[in-house]
Amino acid sequence: MTARVVAPLSATLSARMSARLASAALTAASLLLAAGLARAEALLELDVSLDPASRAFKASARLNPAERDFRFLLHESLQVTGASAGGRALTADAQTGPAGLRQWRIRGATAGVPLQIDYAGQLPPLDTGRDHRGVLQRMPPMSSPEGSFLPAGSGWYPQAHRMFGYRVQLSLPGEQRGLVAGRLAAETLPARAGEPYRARFEMHQPTDGIDLMAGPWRVREKRVARKGAPPLVLRTYFSAALDATPGLAEGWLDDTEAYIRRYGGEIGDYPYDSFSIVAGPLPTGFGMPTLTYLGEAVVRLPFIRKTSLGHEVLHNWWGNGVYVDYASGNWSEGLTTFMADYAYKLGESPAAAAEMRLGWLRDALALPADAQPALRDFRSRSHGAEAAVGYGKAAMLFVMLQDRLGEAAFRQGLQRFWTRWRFRTAGWGELQAAFEEASGQRLGPFFEAWLKQRGLPAVRIDAAQASGRQLTLDLAQDGPPHPLRLPMEISAPGRRETRWVSLDGPRARVSLALDFTPDSVRLDPDTRVWRRLPPGSLPPILRQWIGAGAPRLVNTAADADARAAVDALARRLLEQPPIGQPLAAALAGREPVLIAGLHGEVDRALAAAGLPPRPAEVAGRGSAQVWTLAPAGGRSAPVAVISGRDAASIGALERGLPHYGAQSWLVFEGGRAIARGTWPASLPAVPVVRR
Repeated sequence: MTARVVAPLSATLSARMSARLASAALTAASLLLAAGLARAEALLELDVSLDPASRAFKASARLNPAERDFRFLLHESLQVTGASAGGRALTADAQTGPAGLRQWRIRGATAGVPLQIDYAGQLPPLDTGRDHRGVLQRMPPMSSPEGSFLPAGSGWYPQAHRMFGYRVQLSLPGEQRGLVAGRLAAETLPARAGEPYRARFEMHQPTDGIDLMAGPWRVREKRVARKGAPPLVLRTYFSAALDATPGLAEGWLDDTEAYIRRYGGEIGDYPYDSFSIVAGPLPTGFGMPTLTYLGEAVVRLPFIRKTSLGHEVLHNWWGNGVYVDYASGNWSEGLTTFMADYAYKLGESPAAAAEMRLGWLRDALALPADAQPALRDFRSRSHGAEAAVGYGKAAMLFVMLQDRLGEAAFRQGLQRFWTRWRFRTAGWGELQAAFEEASGQRLGPFFEAWLKQRGLPAVRIDAAQASGRQLTLDLAQDGPPHPLRLPMEISAPGRRETRWVSLDGPRARVSLALDFTPDSVRLDPDTRVWRRLPPGSLPPILRQWIGAGAPRLVNTAADADARAAVDALARRLLEQPPIGQPLAAALAGREPVLIAGLHGEVDRALAAAGLPPRPAEVAGRGSAQVWTLAPAGGRSAPVAVISGRDAASIGALERGLPHYGAQSWLVFEGGRAIARGTWPASLPAVPVVRR
């Protein structure tokens, strides 16, 4: 399946592209791919004309239906105007379909006989204020002069096969440019005013959908020579203002080339002929084969090119080059996160990489244990629990696997996997087989445990004893046992050494011969193992409240507008409806408590409850502040506080705050976070008893 993935590019940019999914459909598509689908009968040809000013859309589709009386979905704004097969006119009728769609039937259509369907309508206007956190199918096809976006699954074309290739002929007004994923086979620029822009795109590899985008873009192109292959065509589609920014388009093109070279060397040759960066008015980010669509507001940010761009380029190997067998779980997001986001942090410094690993654990530990799905059940990111598992746990699986196999065998396993499964569907089992062949190790118990077990194992040192320079450790893990390789940091004055030990069952005793007498030992000090950390070692983060099963809300606002703003923000921020309670009752329980209101009211509530005042990191800054408090002093409930200058300051948090789940505190000016951070972690050492 192509990883036509979607996620909002929030200010944190921590949420990445999550795979589009319809489970039964994708399973069927996987079977088709396994059979080597690349047949002419699975080819869809579209001739599309779009006028964004009037939102007028007109198209002809040519396809080979897979059934008699062909049925398909179109958006409710579109009407079939004609249908024919073999020169014979056919009848089309419609009935109500899923929300926003109509189900059409072409009477008399015959399986395998080429069918032409003509259809037209006026598309909905572009809605830049809509919540684009969902998958692409939830968005309608939208058009306006400043930009058009017609996502796959929105019903802008009829689809006869789960997986198909396509040719799209696109006609737009002369000042507009447009594209779909695939190879640009032909392009005609207007020679004079009033002439249209025309382009033809082809996708020869099997895919499961087509996304069309258009806008008043200036196009820049860079061609990169490739040995034994046509030149690689890189393009930017930027607004006039973006395109006029000195060095901006060139920087995006150069960085794209660098990422393609990097991953071509690490994995294998780039599987397509082109890659485009499209900057549009939607405040989000979409990844498709051969292109990425980014919100125009973030394209100017230089760190986007150093993080998000590489992630999307890499998806052309993982997800769009090797397709995901969703029936057995989505491995591509974790592998892409490991080879992109995590690799960039590793290149920055070991400390930055360790902080990212700690962040993955922090995200997972902030969620109730029963809310965490097994990794093999992850399909796409729709809420915090799935993101923590499908991205964080999956990426950590590859960290642990590389630590187990060594970098050379790990890299060889990836290359074997790519070579064998390029443009085919593969799952976790195929990944396991590639790594086993590369390393010569049996990895069944490793994958079995990490894919099927929920939650995190709790690992501890029960005893650490030394007899001279011989160290003996008694290790234990709670819950279903995981096959663990654990780094142990062994210390003495002026000495520090790391040794790796194995713990495959509930308990183990290991002995280590040293060349010094140890004083203390720390288990996994750099968090290289997916595990439950000791109580109190991790600071609270907002994810604990966002994903809580029964969060409590204490609304301190007296003003009606402010009170309504707090209630609306709580509904937007929290995945489960909050339970409103007085402060004393809320603090008496164990569930996460959210206190929210205006500055003076919040300060009085904190003082009355004996809670610490607002911390120095946020005090007196911005229009709104957010911070967290860990359980302390006999209080079992963790507390988060949202404090605003006025009702508008509280309301301004609705869009941005839900994207900051990994933070312990934030300062906002309007809707923009101007400062943020996490409270420090503490992983204690165990003293060594000398015998």
